[in-house]
Order: sequence, then structure tokens, then C-alpha cells
Amino acid sequence: MSTLATLAVPALAVGVALAVDRRWGEPPAWAHPVVAMGRWLGWAGRPWPGRRPAVALAGGTLAWAAGAVACTAAAWWLQQALWAAAGPQPALPAAAGLALVFGLLLKPLLAWRLLRDEVLAVEAALGRSLDAGRRQVARLCSRDTSALSAVQVRETAIETLAENLNDSVLAPLLWWALAGLPGAVLYRYANTADAMWGYRGRWEWAGKCAARADDALSWLPARLAGVLLRPWPGHWPALRREAGRTPSPNGGWPMAAMAQALDVTQAKPGVYRLHAGGRPATADDTHRAAARAGRVVLQAGALLAGLAALAGLATGWPGGRA
Repeated sequence: MSTLATLAVPALAVGVALAVDRRWGEPPAWAHPVVAMGRWLGWAGRPWPGRRPAVALAGGTLAWAAGAVACTAAAWWLQQALWAAAGPQPALPAAAGLALVFGLLLKPLLAWRLLRDEVLAVEAALGRSLDAGRRQVARLCSRDTSALSAVQVRETAIETLAENLNDSVLAPLLWWALAGLPGAVLYRYANTADAMWGYRGRWEWAGKCAARADDALSWLPARLAGVLLRPWPGHWPALRREAGRTPSPNGGWPMAAMAQALDVTQAKPGVYRLHAGGRPATADDTHRAAARAGRVVLQAGALLAGLAALAGLATGWPGGRA
């Protein structure tokens, strides 16, 4: 493959994916790979919650692994087939076509427009009534929202925006940059499995593998999200301390960074309180959070497009050959 194609294709695919996301948002459910992953996980995970811990752990791990292998292998085969069809040294038009196709394949694995619209819809709902705001924010989180105040509804929305800025945008792009389509697909599968299986209670053992896999794959992108949201090195020691207040090894980084950047307190009642010296969140802060996150998406897109180009040049991952 030519050096130009190696550099251009993975980098341009990032731009294509973000542009398609901005213009059209999510594909229909029947064509959405994450919906298909969710269907598999819903079926494969059904037998294991409530079983004896050893059985639940083994069954959940095997079910998770079967889906992970299938998804990653399919992505690897598709990536190889596309590069093979383009020839060993694709010319610039063929490379541009590959970038378009890869960008369209990458797009369903990230969801910035949907995330932004859902969070801003919480503020719009609060403008109608507190109950409407509670119902809207319940679409974004797993906690009980029935008794939340207006400030707590906003805090929940802003926390969700920050945490999912990592899960739904930065992490898929980072794994695309490092490992191509198989990396992005594996991350999205692991994150979806964690969302469906990774809670405590009846999923304590059956979802153990799903939760730990997501923790591992989210470790680096969560810290990247925190640093991009709060970019100056002088802020990082405080950011690290605040992030450690949450039970999640990763979610605290973008949430604490957003809280510090906006100078607002973020809290989950009875669990954690981030940036306790900040002020209560207002309606303007929801819009400020969305605007800041949007800038981070653009910055991360440029940064990770460059990383994808360098990774392709160094390893030849797009076509599996240098």
C-alpha cells in the first residue's frame, strides 16, 4: 500500500464519521450494529443472573467472549476485504473511497449528536416542568429520578454528557486510531455489555467480565477526556483527586473535569460529590457543558485522526501490512 493511502485513509475516516454524525445522526435500528450487539447480549445473558456465583461467572464470561470474538473477527475480515479490494497500492481516488466507506462503518460506533440532543432535551423539559425534566433525564441514567430537584436533574444531565463524551465518542475514536475497525468494534461491544450486564445486584457475577473488560478498555480514553476538558497541567492533580471520589475507575475523570471547568458541583446522592466548592448548576450551565463538549469532540477528532495516520504508517494496521 502507498504511504499516502496509509496516512490518509484512517485519518480521513474519522472526519467522515464525525461529519455524518453531525449531519444525519444515528442510522435506523435495523442497520445499527450496536442494536445488534444489544440483541445478542440480551439473549446470551438471559440464563446467567441469579445462578450460583461460579456458574454465573463462567456463563457470563463465555457468553461475553463469544460475542466479542464474533464481532471483532467480523470487523477484521471486513477491514481486510476492503483493503484487498482496493489493491496493494491504492491510488488516491481509491484511498478516498476507502476513507468514505470506513467512515460510514465507524459512524454507528460513536454518537455525539444523539448524546448532545438528549442532554439539551433535559433542559428543554425542565423549562416545561420539574416532572418533565425528571422523566427526560431518566432516559439517560439508571438512577431513580423521581425525587430529584431541578438542580439535581441538571447535574445528572451534565454528568451523563461528560461520562458519555468518553464512552460514545472519544473511546471509539481512540480504539479506531490504535487498532482500526476491530478495535472500535470491540470497544463498543464491551461498553454495550457493561451497560447491560455490568451492574451489581443480580448481575454481580454474570456481568463481572463485562464490567472489567469495559474498565480496561475505557482507562486510557477516560483520562484523555478529562485532560481535554481540563487541559492545563496545573489542574491535573486536583482532577485526579476528584476523579477518585467516584466508585468507577474511569467515569470520574470526565465528570470531575466538566464540574471543574464549569465551576459547578456534580453529585450522585449518597454516592459522591465532585467539586464540592462549586455553585449549583443552572440552565445556562447545561448549554455551556454541551458547547464545551462539542469543542472537545473537534479537538479529539483532529488529535485522533493524526494518531490514526501515525499508527497506520507505523504498523500498517489498515490492511494488515506495512
